[in-house]
Amino acid sequence: MSKTLLYGATKIDETNSAYAPIESLAAFQWKNRVFVLFADRDNARAARQENQLLADRSALGERDMVVLKVSGSKVRALFGAADGLDGEAICHDLEGPEAGEFAAFLLGKDGTVKLKLSEPITNGELFAIIDSMPMRAEMLKSDK
Repeated sequence: MSKTLLYGATKIDETNSAYAPIESLAAFQWKNRVFVLFADRDNARAARQENQLLADRSALGERDMVVLKVSGSKVRALFGAADGLDGEAICHDLEGPEAGEFAAFLLGKDGTVKLKLSEPITNGELFAIIDSMPMRAEMLKSDK
């Protein structure tokens, strides 16, 4: 069993055409990877995930990340710019959790879900997943 599965993560099969770009986050397609964090009722896991991510802002920037926190219909950009987003539409499009439950999603630059989490993930694990994505791997290769 992989370590990410132990943390409640599911890597999404990118070749499955059922995973279409997420309409409510279409403004980010081909520009940013989006990490969407749904707050849990007591906010403990969401706060842990938020603090962990924001501790390495330079790595988020290098990976063209936008980090969003959704609580009900409210969306707050934790990293990057985002205006006029509807939390309920995002939750519906991602098939997100019930109100008060923790979940997180990583969307690739193509706008599709690459990772779904039911528990917080470490930055090292998240960045390793991103760095293995074809667009990121190609960019890293061209930098050498």
